[in-house]
Amino acid sequence: MKVDFKKYVDGLAPAIVQDYTTQKVLMLGFMNEESLKKTEETGLVTFYSRSKKRLWTKGEESGNQLQLRQILLDCDKDTLLIKADPKGPVCHTGADTCWSEKNHKEDFLNYLEHIIELRRTGVDEKSYVRQLFNKGINKIAQKVGEEAVELIIESKDVNQALFLNEAADLLFHYLILLQAKDCSLADVVKVLEQRHQSK
Repeated sequence: MKVDFKKYVDGLAPAIVQDYTTQKVLMLGFMNEESLKKTEETGLVTFYSRSKKRLWTKGEESGNQLQLRQILLDCDKDTLLIKADPKGPVCHTGADTCWSEKNHKEDFLNYLEHIIELRRTGVDEKSYVRQLFNKGINKIAQKVGEEAVELIIESKDVNQALFLNEAADLLFHYLILLQAKDCSLADVVKVLEQRHQSK
């Protein structure tokens, strides 16, 4: 990768950091040849800090590092796109991003999967999700079956609101079942995409 650092008087090229999973833009930093090399060697995103006048690895004080996943160079070869996995909030203010956005996919189902995971691993014993996981796979599968039957029953009637509520219950418990099997909605989508492509 040949970055045109000489295009800039100070030799610092803009480096846009994007979450590899959510695709949210997290921050903007600046890199010189040395910081880019260190990033590639260590796998931790490292910038050149103009205020500190030295190399600066993100998270060296806070612990909120950026684990490198991919580096892309734009068409003019003077701007970097760094795709990374953040190990905590990115902004020095404590916000997820430097634009105070929540770092999750805009797709609510992906967000809901994240919430289910937080409940599953959390310490709140009163959490419905936590209680369901504690009861094991048989109980989770049974719940999915119950919700499916309730949805079928409501589909035979004309009450749209009840039908949609049962559909939501089934989808919610289906997401729980996927996690119990160490799978995600993205895994199911991948299977559907492969089936579509094979036709």
